Amino acid sequence: MRKWHEHQLAAMAWTVLRIWLGVKWLEAGWYKVVDGFDAEGFLHGAIAKAAGDSPAVAGWYAAFLEGFALPNVKLFNILIPWGEVLVGIGLILGVATIPALLAAAFMNLNFLLAGTVSTNPILITAAFILLFVRKDAYAWGGDRVLIPYIKKVVKRGNQHRNGKGKTGGNAVVH
Repeated sequence: MRKWHEHQLAAMAWTVLRIWLGVKWLEAGWYKVVDGFDAEGFLHGAIAKAAGDSPAVAGWYAAFLEGFALPNVKLFNILIPWGEVLVGIGLILGVATIPALLAAAFMNLNFLLAGTVSTNPILITAAFILLFVRKDAYAWGGDRVLIPYIKKVVKRGNQHRNGKGKTGGNAVVH
């Protein structure tokens, strides 16, 4: 028996949610790519939010930002905008959907840990919902075709590597 979230109508709803989430990520990333992005001010602001009586940023996360992210800000200036763009494209097309959802949730988690609420709770919730419904998140997307194809290619490669060709016999390995 199929679960409630596995029906065709639900798959269409998951597709709409996936595309909406992809558009949000693509927009956020594209503006950063086009306008230029420098995370340094954001990182300094997040580190400052770790001080005071009610810090918005945990001390361990501020230490990570100060000790790792800030010294590597040029890398983050590339990873963040292009990561957002690639997540957006993947979700819109339904290609590499599960990795894109994991990356989206990871980025939202980091933005939340850095003390930025904004739309992050909504976006991370949408990502978790889509991760929950697994293959129904990409029932209407490129992964519907790509995943079976990749599985077939990998299976064929494993058969050849194990010495079994199309005849099913054992090949002599030198």
